[in-house]
Amino acid sequence: MSLKFAIKSNPAIKALVYKLIIKNARPQWWVRNIVTPFIYKRGRKSSIRRTARMDVLPFNNFSLGQYSTIEDFCTVNNGVGDVIIGDNTRVGIGNVVIGPVNIGNQVILAQNIVLSGLNHTYTDVNTPIRLQKVTTANIVIEDEVWIGANSVITAGVTIGRHSVVAGGSVVTKNVPAFCVVGGNPAKILKRYNQDTSQWERT
Repeated sequence: MSLKFAIKSNPAIKALVYKLIIKNARPQWWVRNIVTPFIYKRGRKSSIRRTARMDVLPFNNFSLGQYSTIEDFCTVNNGVGDVIIGDNTRVGIGNVVIGPVNIGNQVILAQNIVLSGLNHTYTDVNTPIRLQKVTTANIVIEDEVWIGANSVITAGVTIGRHSVVAGGSVVTKNVPAFCVVGGNPAKILKRYNQDTSQWERT
């Protein structure tokens, strides 16, 4: 039995460990500065800007691929699920990435985008929502995707390879490869036609 499993399967130990490593919904100073720099994976020539808030905890995975950048004023949180970012990918200024999220290679995330693999439950009307359980569903951003500024990608969504999300979109359903989507909720606006080698309106 792994230590991680032993902690997660015992509510009392889990609560104690949580109290030791988390304060005010973010990792304690000693976790951020002493523990996590040694356990998360950073690719060659990757960059995390100084003002990025890295809420990276040791019990879930975080990795940043080579030549990838997390820009200033971003928040990255792996508290409820892994955050994996591929090679040559840019996480733009002010993005929020809450795991579980898997971002591929050669991805462009513009500014102020929210990718959250987490949702709060609200079904028990006798309990405040913040005290109810959370649910998670993995977000997958495949290779070569471009997501425009101020977009929101909801839990469980996959965005297919070489697709584009127009700025300000709210993506609630999977996006096929080689598509342009936009709106709230986002809908397919264009598809790439392999036969004509053209992007065509739908």
